[in-house]
Amino acid sequence: MNYRLLIFFSVLILMSCARRGRPEGGPKDFDKPIMVKADPAFESLHFEGNEIKIYFDEYIKLKNVNSQLIISPPLKNIPLISPLGTPSKRITIKISDTLQENTTYTFNFGQSVEDNTERNILENFKYVFSTGDYIDSLQVNGVIKDAFLLEMKATPTLMLYQVDENYNDSIIFHEKPMYVGSLLDSVNWDITNIKAGKYLLIALDDVSKNYKYNPKEDQIAFVKNYITVPTDTIYNLSIFKEILEFDVNTKPIEVDKGHIMFGFEGDGRDFKVSLMSDTSATYRSMSIFDKKTDTLHYWFKNYEKDTLIFSLSNKVVFDTVKVVLRSEVVDSLKLSSLVRGTLELRDTFKIKSNVPIAVIDTSKISFRDTDSLKITYQTVLSKQKNIITFNFEKDYQNRYDILMLPGAVTDYFGIINDSLNIHFTTKKPTDYTSIYLKLRNIKKYPIIIELIGSRGAVMARAYATSEKEHKFINLPPSKYMVRITYDTNKNGKWDTGNFLTRQQPEVIYYFKNIINAKANWQVEESFIME
Repeated sequence: MNYRLLIFFSVLILMSCARRGRPEGGPKDFDKPIMVKADPAFESLHFEGNEIKIYFDEYIKLKNVNSQLIISPPLKNIPLISPLGTPSKRITIKISDTLQENTTYTFNFGQSVEDNTERNILENFKYVFSTGDYIDSLQVNGVIKDAFLLEMKATPTLMLYQVDENYNDSIIFHEKPMYVGSLLDSVNWDITNIKAGKYLLIALDDVSKNYKYNPKEDQIAFVKNYITVPTDTIYNLSIFKEILEFDVNTKPIEVDKGHIMFGFEGDGRDFKVSLMSDTSATYRSMSIFDKKTDTLHYWFKNYEKDTLIFSLSNKVVFDTVKVVLRSEVVDSLKLSSLVRGTLELRDTFKIKSNVPIAVIDTSKISFRDTDSLKITYQTVLSKQKNIITFNFEKDYQNRYDILMLPGAVTDYFGIINDSLNIHFTTKKPTDYTSIYLKLRNIKKYPIIIELIGSRGAVMARAYATSEKEHKFINLPPSKYMVRITYDTNKNGKWDTGNFLTRQQPEVIYYFKNIINAKANWQVEESFIME
């Protein structure tokens, strides 16, 4: 018995010792890696080699270095960086380019250098050297924002092009810049180690990472006038997407019998397709633009041949195309309600068609409320002939029923609708909120005023040519932000910029205060422009 007790206590002692000796960890490491030396040394002069070694005080990893690394001036060939993906206390850079004489080079690693254990990032780590007698030390800095959105989604690269006898504006499309910089945080930026001179300053959301402007995919910001370095100016940039130059980017597509689609990009206001083929006296056609998809829909009927030839023009004729017709059946007519369950009092009831509408027969439409009383209404057909709007006086907390019998709608090809029964309701007054808004110290008029809901959608809009109170009633409860647009060209919409014409985007301002508008509330707000 004593022998068994001895063994039991011995096991307890051993377990206790094991627990006391177990490591419990230490304080979390928040220290960033530190460069301890480099070969050649940081800011070396008369650099002639093709290999650089940078040493750190702890093991580091390179993360997304191919997209994060910015070299200024850019090199023709991407240098070989190692190691990639494995921990090391050293970064090795192998250069395959012939370097320019008397030039300061900067390797900015962005957010790619992090320690191996806690992933602490060494932000905007730079290695600098010169092939000449000195290190260029001038810099340019500033702030950048999105021209339209409140928060910038782009990660722009800042660029300087030297303005000399070889400069022209098209240089940004074909050549790399002289100097490159990056964001310091979400909005602040700098370009360092610059030599004195005259420059074009731009920023690109450089999707292809090739340091060249591609309007199809890149956003751009620019300073209208050339800048001179050295300078004490803090440059404010607004990044935007240009409207592309007009171009027909795909071959025409026959969707169904009597329906051809012409895709394009850019400003298609003057885009036209003209039929060159011989047709009979009964041939009919119509063209409809879809601005959301940059598409021109060409509808036609009473044509029995297998080919159509079109001339394409945008103020002047620029192409001729042939479309071989293979489809034998026209698309069936489909109607659908754009209202799902509830019709907000600020909205209108609309029905959409997949084929242009030719005739609306209201005698075959029954429109009644919850008491089966007939509703007086007017129908309006959209310019594109595909949306019917029902204008009527809406009541609070009511139910509406619309029955569209066969023949209520006849489409372009003479096909009538199937029966369609639609139900929707309206809410009670206490479900809504109202906002009475006063704006002070507006710099100039006219302006566009928009209320943006918590999900980012524009919930209400007004146009102002002078200072006054703006009333927004029957709004759904939400947290609203106020956005104003200075409508410089007075066309009632926000206009983007253009680099070649040096046109900056129209200025947009977001008020910082959020309007918390609850149901059955009337909110009065007065905002002062800073």
